[in-house]
Amino acid sequence: MVEQRLYKRLKDMREDHDLSQAAVAKILQTNQQQISRWETGTQMMGVDKYVILAQYYNVSVDYLLGLIDKPKKLYE
Repeated sequence: MVEQRLYKRLKDMREDHDLSQAAVAKILQTNQQQISRWETGTQMMGVDKYVILAQYYNVSVDYLLGLIDKPKKLYE
């Protein structure tokens, strides 16, 4: 159940910021195919990538992981 929220949250955050998979791939220094695998749950993303996304989106890692439903900002 958490896993489905996790994958959906990754995609939703990307779309909420009007980013393509290719744009997120550039941020994470990977390729579009890898982003697709992470968003569909085919592969798990490493914690280092979650930290990068949390900083980029200005949300807590626990929000990205689907552990909480209300985003917490990292920076004010």
